[in-house]
Formats: sequence, structure tokens, C-alpha cells
Amino acid sequence: MASLDSIDRRLLAELQAEGRVTNVELAQRVGLTAPPCLRRVRALEEAGVIKGYHAELDASKLGFAITVFAMVSLKSQAEEDLRAFENHVQTLPEVRECHMLNGEIDFILKIVSQDLQSFQELLTSKLTPAPNVASVKTSLTIRTSKNEPGVPLE
Repeated sequence: MASLDSIDRRLLAELQAEGRVTNVELAQRVGLTAPPCLRRVRALEEAGVIKGYHAELDASKLGFAITVFAMVSLKSQAEEDLRAFENHVQTLPEVRECHMLNGEIDFILKIVSQDLQSFQELLTSKLTPAPNVASVKTSLTIRTSKNEPGVPLE
């Protein structure tokens, strides 16, 4: 896709803030009529700039009272071992994010859990004993003061 112009950036900012906005409302907000607005959004989707649309859920209201960040170090950083760990993490629904890092820690995971007991069960039965895991250090979140998905576009 060619570089994004100011209208594309405004479209992305609006959709990132409110993914359920109608095409007609979106077009009005960015100064277009509905058909070219829809064409631009579709082009951004096809180019992979817009990867999807999601509802933001309140984890605590769904029974997931705690969020934990786990720093995982592996015994081996060979590509096949890294991929094996990533594949293992894909099987754990409580792991909501997995990021490979450089430095002493190989991966950081964002994990949601119903309570400390269920988190401890996940940690001791599925994460720590996973193949090639050398260590897991965890930090329980006390509060979240900022949770802004996406990227700054303004």
C-alpha cells in the first residue's frame, strides 16, 4: 500500500477510537461521502493496516479478577525452541499476549485469571514445566492506569 495520506490517518484514528462507527458517520467525521470512505476503509483492510475489529471487554465483570505479567527465560534460544514455546503459549487461553524480547528475558506474557489459585495452577502445571523453560518470574498487577490499544495517530 502507498503511504497513508491525512484522510487515511483520520479514518484510522476514528476507527481505532470507535470500531462500530457506521460508514456514513465515519465519512462525515473525515469529510468524505460514504462510497469513497468505504473504498478507503476496504483498501486499508486489504492492505492489512486494519487487522480486525474487536469489542473491549471488562475482564473483571467476566470473572477474570487478576492480570499477571510473566517474564519467561528459556534454556535455549534456537529458533525451533522459540517457536515451540510460542506454539505452546497458543494453547493457553489465559495467555492474552506473548511478546519475544531481547535481553535477559526471552518472553513477556500477559495472563488473565479468575483468581490466584487458578493462576497458580496454570503457572505450575502448564507454564513452568513447559519444554525448554528455564525460569518464570511473575508480577501481579495492582491497578491499570492506562490501557490504550493501537498506535498514536493524532
